[in-house]
Amino acid sequence: MGQVRNIKLTVAYDGTDYYGFQEQRGTGLPTIQEVLEAALSKMAGSYIQVYGAGRTDSGVHARGQVVNFDCTNWPVPTERLALALNGVLPNDIAAVKAEDVAPDFHARFSAQGKTYLYRVYNHNIPSPFENRYSHYMPSFLDTGAMGKAAALLEGTHDFKTFQAANSPVRNTVRTIFQTSVYRESNVIYFSLSGDGFLYNMVRIITGTLLEIGQGKRSPATMSDTIAARDRIAAGPTVPGRGLFLEKVYYNPLQKSAES
Repeated sequence: MGQVRNIKLTVAYDGTDYYGFQEQRGTGLPTIQEVLEAALSKMAGSYIQVYGAGRTDSGVHARGQVVNFDCTNWPVPTERLALALNGVLPNDIAAVKAEDVAPDFHARFSAQGKTYLYRVYNHNIPSPFENRYSHYMPSFLDTGAMGKAAALLEGTHDFKTFQAANSPVRNTVRTIFQTSVYRESNVIYFSLSGDGFLYNMVRIITGTLLEIGQGKRSPATMSDTIAARDRIAAGPTVPGRGLFLEKVYYNPLQKSAES
């Protein structure tokens, strides 16, 4: 029997037609994990199980999702794995990079941080080409006000307010390293980097920031919203289609990214 290898794989995907990343056994619903495992297993000639860094929800996309898997007698050199895998995967999932890693590396538990990006298409006329990858809002949005409010999220806080009401997670303290809100043409981007995120946290934060951008709340109220520790104090949960897992970090973030 050959030596067991641990391979780290960075993948990108359009999550529109999938019911999230994590497999849902017995449901018949397509997931990213199941498609990756099927493709890798076909290449290996035996079952391959993958472990993902982020359990993205139904309709959520990724540019920098990370998975790892153990294998023996892998038939393809690591430097050619991404190219070979893309010949097996469907067009809405792509292998970006493959690399050998230490035996104790785990895509989820070794991660030290993630960056998520949310896209809002902001124009009085909707774009059919943005439907799959953004949340549409035709009303005026004040990016300056939203940016000021987002900055109040930075640091270590109890983010219970921004957790889905039905989530069983009890430890709701997380650290946000960096936030930014900016516009490029008709798209407004909301970027959040942190050591971890609660269920629906980015989508609820974005929904709250959008209410601030519409003038329904002032930027200063964000501190009170955090302190409330009550889901009802926050804005709506925006749709998953505008959310992207941009990057997963496995080394300490630079100090400049924490300030």
